[in-house]
Amino acid sequence: MIRITELRLPINHAPEELEAAILKRLNIAAKDLVEFKVFKRSHDARKNTALSLIYTIDLSAKNEEELLKKHGHDQHIRPAPDTSYHFVAKAPANLSTRPVVIGFGPCGIFAALLLAQMGFKPIVLERGKQVRERTQDTWRLWRKNVLNPESNVQFGEGGAGTFSDGKLYSQIKDPKFYGRKVIQEFVKAGAPEEISYVAKPHIGTFRLVGMVEKMRQEIIDLGGEIRFQQKVTRFDIENGQIRGLQLESGETLKADHVILALGHSARDTFQALHDAGVYLEAKPFSVGFRIEHPQSLIDKARLGPHAGHPLIGAADYKLVHHAKNGRAVYSFCMCPGGTVVAATSEENRVVTNGMSQYSRNERNANAGIVVNVDPKDYGGGPDKPLAGIDFQRELESRAFELGGRNYEAPGQLVGDFIAGKASTEFGSVIPSYKPGVHLTDLATALPDFAVEAMREALPAFEKQIKGFSMHDAVLTGVETRTSSPLRITRGNNYQSLNIKGLYPAGEGAGYAGGILSAGVDGIKVAEAVALDYLNTK
Repeated sequence: MIRITELRLPINHAPEELEAAILKRLNIAAKDLVEFKVFKRSHDARKNTALSLIYTIDLSAKNEEELLKKHGHDQHIRPAPDTSYHFVAKAPANLSTRPVVIGFGPCGIFAALLLAQMGFKPIVLERGKQVRERTQDTWRLWRKNVLNPESNVQFGEGGAGTFSDGKLYSQIKDPKFYGRKVIQEFVKAGAPEEISYVAKPHIGTFRLVGMVEKMRQEIIDLGGEIRFQQKVTRFDIENGQIRGLQLESGETLKADHVILALGHSARDTFQALHDAGVYLEAKPFSVGFRIEHPQSLIDKARLGPHAGHPLIGAADYKLVHHAKNGRAVYSFCMCPGGTVVAATSEENRVVTNGMSQYSRNERNANAGIVVNVDPKDYGGGPDKPLAGIDFQRELESRAFELGGRNYEAPGQLVGDFIAGKASTEFGSVIPSYKPGVHLTDLATALPDFAVEAMREALPAFEKQIKGFSMHDAVLTGVETRTSSPLRITRGNNYQSLNIKGLYPAGEGAGYAGGILSAGVDGIKVAEAVALDYLNTK
């Protein structure tokens, strides 16, 4: 196989022009091209350039060795890497115990799927409900101000990623192309084919629901077992080895290989791990607000005359500012054409997050604007690994009070926030958060250092995106679940530093951030579990 990179064509090119461009680039006749496929497609939509598509092509041709030698001087014509997935193990005929996966978000789904595909017949314990029941419970909070602490944006089949933009790109290093395995499984489960080649693939919440159900069924068909509304309350550990789990129902489950795919909001499970003596450590994370602008403003600022082109879609952004007080302020989880959603998992607390549908055609753009916090900011240390949870809870409880104590979120116009005065009425931007936004003064919603840094950053972002600090843009608080506030530290064998057979994984353990990286981590940990079974045998 040969790979061609940086192959540019006009954005409205005819389909046959792509093959013609390949033939011209390689200087070969059509009869010598066996087949080709698009590995990646991105676009160049800079305001002062002609709109174009940029392709990476993988192809088969006659006399490939001669072609590669002929074009050896061209860095954009090289042998194509092997991006196919290869299983590392096959389950032995008789397993003394089956592997257990705790949590059925992106990490848990892929850990369980890979184990099932290798024949290990995993048992999955998910504290929440199946995805469609969970969706109903989530909408009940958004529409009727009624929270189910065990079935919401954070807990249930599909994890927090189900109610998100469905972004499927990441900056993780992936030399073994595990990300391709994640994408291929999503396509097999019903995702649009284009996610396998567009530069910034996304799915959207509604499509994710059906996909999650199909992946669940494959795990079951391969001998796996998915148990919903099964919360783990205790870890049974003997001589530094996991031996079993105690469930809230009272059932005891024997297990010597347990994957912790908890997600970043499983606070009671973190406490149970701490009580069992599992090594945890406090880690940095970020807190802030959601910001909403008209999507048309972002499109115009980012794309100029190309705004609105159907092949480009809604524009996104990524911003960072290093404030004078030493804090980094940056955009997080930007959702083009999306909505701000209620994402709390605990009563009498308010948490915000963002999501988009596949179409990304809602009126507003939203993103988290967050500030970094360090363990020293919240009293975390070797003897207080759970201190970050207390810090999050304090901010979320304060947001609940500022919002009116009914799960409405506190909000403020950007202009008023910068000026330091409470907002009393909305302007041209109507916030999308449900159950609703209660205008107030957000200055007390975050620590002083965060408010100071954000007031400096918002006007600075104006230099990159004209209109970003517009007076009527809306801030909604608070964004606290950017990542896990702790790490369940693991070694090179993917097992807990002090408990054999316990495999911390994904966002909750501090080893991923987003759907793709969580899925990749689930694959890595599943492989480690499979290999340990074989070594033990």
